[in-house]
Amino acid sequence: MSQVALEHFLVVAAVLFALGVICIMTRRNAVAILIGIELLLNAASLNLIAFSRFNDKLLEGSVFVLFIIVLAAAEAVVALALILALQRRLRTVDVDQTNTLKG
Repeated sequence: MSQVALEHFLVVAAVLFALGVICIMTRRNAVAILIGIELLLNAASLNLIAFSRFNDKLLEGSVFVLFIIVLAAAEAVVALALILALQRRLRTVDVDQTNTLKG
């Protein structure tokens, strides 16, 4: 059985990052944009784990990934709260129609 090389991890992370950027740039729904941001964070996590695995420093990479997971969870909570507030106030989550944030 052959081992998975570093290049394979980097290709998968690059594809995840590209899909995240495409999702952010093409979607108008706020939830879909949030999913794109999560894809970007997962690509960064995959890169950190891959580099730490191949440099024999698994603990340092895992700690950074743990911080990224916590950051992603906090970002998701705040973003979903904003999306719910927009839905209640404007009756839409389409980011093109949310041109005002006045209270």
